[in-house]
Parts: sequence; structure tokens; C-alpha cells
Amino acid sequence: MRAVIQRVSEASVVVDGQPVSAIGPGLLVLVAVEEGDGEAEAAWLSRRLPELRIFPDQEGRMNLSLAATGGELLLVSQFTLAARLDRGRRPSFAEAAPPDVARAVYDQLVAFLSAGDIPVRTGLFGAMMKVSLVNDGPVTFILEQRSA
Repeated sequence: MRAVIQRVSEASVVVDGQPVSAIGPGLLVLVAVEEGDGEAEAAWLSRRLPELRIFPDQEGRMNLSLAATGGELLLVSQFTLAARLDRGRRPSFAEAAPPDVARAVYDQLVAFLSAGDIPVRTGLFGAMMKVSLVNDGPVTFILEQRSA
């Protein structure tokens, strides 16, 4: 599982010109489910995201978590993060999980995150989405959990 985590002042998703989700301050997380990922990887990511200390404290140091700041989370599926670009000119998506598997793992991740105290919004799985964000910092991280 691979995630791009962006600290945002605001973020939103639009599909076919219609608003789907929006958040204020918090995290926009783009997530790719890779071949072999399952419930264990979804559970791992759901534990990590709320506790990452990437928000500034009173001295401006990254010392506060999403849970501590009361921020929101916008989770967007993005299979292109699983692409390999090291050969040729066209991306290879061989490492991405098949859509039905990816959807099930993504849904587990959403369920795990929603069971906590952080407001969770989502994009629309498999849709062509317009994602807008105001990156705060900018602060962007890549987090990976390789399946066993």
C-alpha cells in the first residue's frame, strides 16, 4: 500500500462537475492498493495516519498529530501511485491490485478510519475525479507498507 499524505488548509473532490467531498484543515491522502495488500495493510495505515506528528505546535515544530489538532481527513483512491516508471515511456500498473480487490481493501481502510474520532471524507472509487487542495507548508510525505 502506498500513500501520498498532504497537510492541507482545505481540499475537495468533484466528479462530473458535482462536489463529492470537502474538508477544511487536515490531511488529503491519496492511496494506492497494491498486489498482495489486504486487511493488515489497511489496518496499519489506519493506525498511522491519525497519529503522524506533522502539524505545527506553538513553536512551529512538527509535533502534533491529526488527532491532536481536530483536523479532517480526505481519502482518495489513486491506482496510478502503484505505477512503475523505470522502464520504457508508458507506466506499468502491474503492481496495482485488481479493481475488485483494491476496492475491498480501500473500503476496509475507510471503515477502520471512520471507526475513530477523526472526520473522514472520501473521493469516489474508480471515478475520474478533480481533486483540489491548498497544501499547507507545503508538507507532503510518502508512506509505504509492503505486503508480506
